[in-house]
Amino acid sequence: MAVKELNSRKGFLHTLYSYRMYLLMLAPAVIYTLVFAYYPMTGIVMAFKKYNYAGGIWGSPWNGLDNFRFFFMSGQAGIVTRNTVLYNIAFILVGTFTQIAVAVFLTEISSRSFRKITQSMMFLPYFISWVIVGVMAFNIFSSDFGYLNRLLVSFGLEKYPFYTKPQAWPFILLFFNVWKGVGYGSVLYLAAIMGIDTSIYEAAAIDGCNVWQRIFKVTIPSILPTVIILFLMSIGGIFRGNFDMFYNLTGTNGLLYNYTDVIDTLSFRALISSNDFGMSAAVGLFQSVLCFITVLCANKLVSVYDKDYTLF
Repeated sequence: MAVKELNSRKGFLHTLYSYRMYLLMLAPAVIYTLVFAYYPMTGIVMAFKKYNYAGGIWGSPWNGLDNFRFFFMSGQAGIVTRNTVLYNIAFILVGTFTQIAVAVFLTEISSRSFRKITQSMMFLPYFISWVIVGVMAFNIFSSDFGYLNRLLVSFGLEKYPFYTKPQAWPFILLFFNVWKGVGYGSVLYLAAIMGIDTSIYEAAAIDGCNVWQRIFKVTIPSILPTVIILFLMSIGGIFRGNFDMFYNLTGTNGLLYNYTDVIDTLSFRALISSNDFGMSAAVGLFQSVLCFITVLCANKLVSVYDKDYTLF
């Protein structure tokens, strides 16, 4: 038994030596991931501590589940969790549909120069900061200076107070989310479409298929694995709100909180107002656990349909 273990150890060391150059090239990426991705995860202990600057993360006293209790007893936990989930479901469904539609229509454009110009124009919003988007939204929807309200007045209609009417903001947020991400998201699906064997399209054309039949009978089924993988990756953040978008578009307008407040904006305000790092860490851990459970459940459901489409 000892001889077998010794030979196995020698074989392992020999393998390491044989691939030493590959391992050396891999080392920077591994070290970077350990230092900036895995080591910070040890900070989740803050969720169970009453953090103070003197003690730091490891020296602060433990307080059990008090940080979680504060979040759930705040009266806002249910509202912000509901908003976060519903917004992300809408973003994922509408965004995925729009991105696939744009990718398919781009491939059907015969003019190559027009297709490149169109794709570049659609890709541009992705690089615009949410701060700039927030300013754009204010210039559009402001009651006093907004272009949309000035247009309504020019037609003899009354101004609509967008910043005091929260019912309109789910649609506004959905629009800006799709507008900003459709260009980048469509590139992924466009790459998947470009990988489809052209002989399949030629065979479909010979069989007399029109454009719509080619799209629904060839293109969509061929990119379905890509759609499912990206969908699974998207729902991994279903309990995380896009803080930049929500904060820059709605700010700290209390009139909109019931319709626009998400977990991230609530924890940010709590951190700014009370300087409570422990409560913010507890909210972050709460989000991470829910996201992890969601991914596991979704992956399991996909495996029932087809194991080849699962993440793991």
